[in-house]
Amino acid sequence: MLLKQDSGWTYGILANQIWSYAGNDDRNEVNATFLQPFLSYSFPTFTTVGINTESTYNWRDNQWKVPLNLTIAQLTKLGSQLVQFQIGGRYYAARPTSGPDWGVRFTVTFLFPK
Repeated sequence: MLLKQDSGWTYGILANQIWSYAGNDDRNEVNATFLQPFLSYSFPTFTTVGINTESTYNWRDNQWKVPLNLTIAQLTKLGSQLVQFQIGGRYYAARPTSGPDWGVRFTVTFLFPK
């Protein structure tokens, strides 16, 4: 992971590669690359807008899955508990034939700062 934060901006990339190396011979082998570049901006009101992709390339099937995600999040307090609510839309720029065209994501994140 590479990450940089500066003047409200957060940007970087998360990447990994996974391979099968052991296990049941009846299962398909795994050989996949995951790339997640991201860019977000946090306003002084604790509202954050972001864009990213969670792309996977399957080397066995020569197939990309590339969802483009656009999100908006708000940090707030419920009593004394910090909570972030986030909602976002997802469009698949590339996908397997049987994959979805779009999606929606809603998350609730409880924060426990020291």
